[in-house]
Amino acid sequence: MGLSKTQRKTRIRRRIRKVSSGTAARPRLSVFRSNSEIYAQVIDDVKGITLVSASSRDKDIAKAKGNKTEIAALVGKSIAEKSVKAGLDKVAFDRGGNLYHGRVKSLADGAREAGLKF
Repeated sequence: MGLSKTQRKTRIRRRIRKVSSGTAARPRLSVFRSNSEIYAQVIDDVKGITLVSASSRDKDIAKAKGNKTEIAALVGKSIAEKSVKAGLDKVAFDRGGNLYHGRVKSLADGAREAGLKF
């Protein structure tokens, strides 16, 4: 019997985290996608702290109209603006076991548009 959907995603997430780690110079942009929301964090794994975060539940983004893909692009722009303001312009992208497609790709494209490099 094959793996369930959640087991497969967990296996992919662990495989990504083996090689992807955030430092002070190049923190990790971690993406979590639920059925209805999307969250992004910029993390320094050496210190174990979250430097910047944004989500579709933030007040300014929650008021926006549009489908989930458009909201994800707004979250990407928001996390990029906060990161650039904090002095972080380069990050390592961690898609969190999700396929680089749809909302995850939209978030990444929004972050790139707003000046984040990965």
